[in-house]
Amino acid sequence: MSNPGNIVGGHKANLNNPNTSEESKQHSKDVLDNEFAGGNVEKSDGKNPQNVAGGLKATVNNPQVSQEAKDSAQERLKDMGQ
Repeated sequence: MSNPGNIVGGHKANLNNPNTSEESKQHSKDVLDNEFAGGNVEKSDGKNPQNVAGGLKATVNNPQVSQEAKDSAQERLKDMGQ
């Protein structure tokens, strides 16, 4: 199944689109009410830990970044076990 957040977003967009039919809007409203508790979807952090670590490592090695930012990035890497 597709990402529930994307499905909800599509139905919400349909409800606000002046170019869609009332029948289509009613279908979207029914789907949101019956399958997604009115459009409430759990949000996940969605961040890939390896990408986050890579960005922090880049910050540590970037000569144009302040020492304070480098120290903060280094501390976060340490907290991640990197």
